[in-house]
Amino acid sequence: MDGQQVLITGGAGGLGLGVTPAVVKQGAKVTIPYRNEGSVERLKQKLSSSEFDKIRFVSVDLTDESAIAQLVQDMGKIDVLIHLVGGFSMGNVTDYSYDNWKKDFQLNLDTTFLVCKHSLRSMMNQGYGRIVTVGSKGAVQPMGGLASYCASKAGVVALTQAIAEEVKDYDNITANCVLPSIIDTPTNREAMGSDKAHEWVKPESVAEAVCYLASEGAKDVRGATIPVYGQL
Repeated sequence: MDGQQVLITGGAGGLGLGVTPAVVKQGAKVTIPYRNEGSVERLKQKLSSSEFDKIRFVSVDLTDESAIAQLVQDMGKIDVLIHLVGGFSMGNVTDYSYDNWKKDFQLNLDTTFLVCKHSLRSMMNQGYGRIVTVGSKGAVQPMGGLASYCASKAGVVALTQAIAEEVKDYDNITANCVLPSIIDTPTNREAMGSDKAHEWVKPESVAEAVCYLASEGAKDVRGATIPVYGQL
């Protein structure tokens, strides 16, 4: 990714703390949309000052299509899209509110659609691109109490594979999805405790898979779902 323009959504979040440093270290020119100044400060602690200075931060609401279109236009071109934004809430189907269901789909699936839509247009114009999304083990092995999360992440997988089909005639545009199990982030430790954290997937491990799929060498990997399950 040396010298390439890379858009990392969620690049300052829990998973981003592992993925963004790995991408920056490969020489990429990184743009990160953000909403929370505190997350930017946490990322800053993971990077040297020279590495941090290579990142362009833009305050963007990823549920606002016009803002996303402007973000992509301002970048000029996008060689790689790495979409890390996502989250989960727990609750049984009979107790889960429809409002929360819609919020989960907006966060996990709608944002994926919007950033992929506009990034893909740019990639098709230039004839090159790598799209890497993040699904979940729950997308292919759903769990009780996480129906909305699993369903929305299954949508991310299906969307990514549909994009891969749509660009199959483009020699150098790919779309693939990484499927982590529980990721060892501060948010997950707070929500679930840390007793089992040694079995969870480290953000750095997910970063290895993401960076491979984002590389020029992965041009023949298309519509793949790569499990990164750790010990779970």
